[in-house]
Amino acid sequence: MPLTSEATTVWTGDLKSGSGTLTLDSSHAAEFEVSWAARSEGRTGITNPEELLGAAHSSCFSMKFSSDLASFGATPENLQVTAAVTFDPAEGITGSHLVVTARVPGISDDDFQRLAEEAKKTCPVSRALVGIPITIEATLA
Repeated sequence: MPLTSEATTVWTGDLKSGSGTLTLDSSHAAEFEVSWAARSEGRTGITNPEELLGAAHSSCFSMKFSSDLASFGATPENLQVTAAVTFDPAEGITGSHLVVTARVPGISDDDFQRLAEEAKKTCPVSRALVGIPITIEATLA
């Protein structure tokens, strides 16, 4: 059954001096400040769309990869996935780089790498990001 999730941003002011508040409406889990300065200069304590996209990408990839590994017969003990999403103010979002470290008993590195590459291509967020390069570093711990 399809599920629609919602988030709302209320923005005040212009791009450079304005700011907004982002609310995760569906889960009511959090509210975040957002600003152009945080996005273009990397200010701490304020999130940006790329950090949120990284959260979506790392969690989606983790779910897909763990499912693929289990289907292969090698259930992971642990996956740690970081998605580093790059933003260039002149070009927009230019890529997402997945860094994966995993403990998966009973799998060869070749099979692990093949399944990681497949999950990178097929997780729903990766499929939504087809307009940017997605790279991966996957390591068995």
